[in-house]
Amino acid sequence: MPSTNQLDATFMALADPTRRAILARLVEGEASVNELAEPFEMSQPAVSKHLKVLERAGLITRGRDAQRRPCKIEMEPLVAATDWIEKYRQIWEANFGRLDALLEELKRPQGGKDAK
Repeated sequence: MPSTNQLDATFMALADPTRRAILARLVEGEASVNELAEPFEMSQPAVSKHLKVLERAGLITRGRDAQRRPCKIEMEPLVAATDWIEKYRQIWEANFGRLDALLEELKRPQGGKDAK
């Protein structure tokens, strides 16, 4: 199970739509900062700040290829966040299942207990 700090960093990084878009692009493969900055109306230094947040959260790593520093997505923090969410989804589904059963029970006529 990931640490609370790791989950906090992952969810904080994912809270920003620009960072989610960067991750979506990196799913397609490695990209440089300039390549990642292209679709956004922001400066390369602004994109670099987003990349630093993603890197601190462990969601990306940066390599070195001559002068190019390609960014690569790292799936482990996303898998950990998904596992954490899944645990709570299962709990809520069980709670809703019990509520459904109770509602069905309440809908049934109370055999032999009719008020006259």
